[in-house]
Amino acid sequence: MYEQVGGEPVFRQLVASFYRGVAGDPVLRPLYPDDLGPAEDRLRMFLVQYWGGPTTYSEQRGHPRLRMRHVAWQVGERERDAWLALMRAAMAELELPDDARAAIWEHLERAAYSLVNAPPTRDNLLE
Repeated sequence: MYEQVGGEPVFRQLVASFYRGVAGDPVLRPLYPDDLGPAEDRLRMFLVQYWGGPTTYSEQRGHPRLRMRHVAWQVGERERDAWLALMRAAMAELELPDDARAAIWEHLERAAYSLVNAPPTRDNLLE
């Protein structure tokens, strides 16, 4: 899939667009340190590796262990939905074959749902 979609430049564009959104997002921005650069690098390396590119992520950081790496932050439905909205907007900027777009989105959506570690809040229940 990595080569089919255009390799690292496509994942670099996806992640850069996503983090431009994070920078101005009132829900997600507080979860990150002032410098978004390292988080952007990690997500790009992870996605590149996951989709068949170089294994730089594992070489530098070990096994992904996504839930373990995100347990320090309260990720509820609100955060999940904000993450998915920004990622959907970033995906919309890419020119991808339909099958690749669907496969990548399915993975991103599944990952986002799996990282929810906080119970629904009263505000979520009232929406």
